[in-house]
Order: sequence, then C-alpha cells, then structure tokens
Amino acid sequence: MKRIGVTGHRSIPDEVLGHVRDGLRSVLEGHEGPLEALSSLADGADQIFADIALECGADLVAVIPSEDYEDAFEDEASLARYRRLRGRAAQEVRMDFAHSTDEAYYAAGTWIADSCDRLVAVWDGLPARGLGGTGDIVAYARELGKPVTVIWREGVPRD
Repeated sequence: MKRIGVTGHRSIPDEVLGHVRDGLRSVLEGHEGPLEALSSLADGADQIFADIALECGADLVAVIPSEDYEDAFEDEASLARYRRLRGRAAQEVRMDFAHSTDEAYYAAGTWIADSCDRLVAVWDGLPARGLGGTGDIVAYARELGKPVTVIWREGVPRD
C-alpha cells in the first residue's frame, strides 16, 4: 500500500486555492493500487488533502498532535470539518503530548514524514513561522530522502 502524507499552510489565499485543490487531486488520483493518506487534519491544506483523499478512495490516517488538539481550532466550521474527517479515518495515531505546542506539531509532522512514501507540501517555499511548520517538515522529509511534491503558485504570498 502506498502512503502519501501532507504538510501545508493553514491559511491558503483564494487566488491559489483552486491550484492547490487541482494539484492535490492530481497527486492522489495519479497512483496505482491501495492508498493511505496521512494528515493531522488541521484547517487549510490538511483538511483539503483529507477530503480529496477520501473522495479518491484512500484510507485516511489521522495523526493527532495532542490531547487538547481540538482547542487549537479557531472557529466552529474548521473544528466541525476536523471532527467529520476524524470520524471517517480508518486509523488514528496520537502523539504523546497533553497540549498543542510547536513540539507536538513537529512530532506529528515528522511522524507523517517518517511514515509516508511521498510527502505533499502545500507550501510557499518560505521558512516555517514556528517549530513544526511546513518549511521544517519539508526540510526533515528531504533529509530523509523522501520525495516531496510542492504545490503552490509562484508569486502568491501566504496570508
């Protein structure tokens, strides 16, 4: 079974959203055989990836950074999407952190990078804004020698 993981920005500007969806769909539809999709189900790239993966028939693996992860969601709509996707996950992996910290996010991101065959990064190419951000996980995956597919539209700044 092929395993594709995701890392990406929570905030995706409208002008790149369609490009991101098309790119994720292309990666997820372009495989042979059974597929597992690994995601922390955060708002933005993680949730978009998980939705498309499920549409493509993949088994979803929810990688939960901490016990209080639900408290990290800023609005009810993104929390509801998280709960819906988590409920559809075929498997759940929980990091051993009580609270949602940068260290917990880094642990979840590196677990995804360690466990996947390919990492998809919805990433503007800039350094991470905190430990465990997209840039950190991309660098970690590349150090492991994992193939990384970056999806972004050049020249579009992240919010």
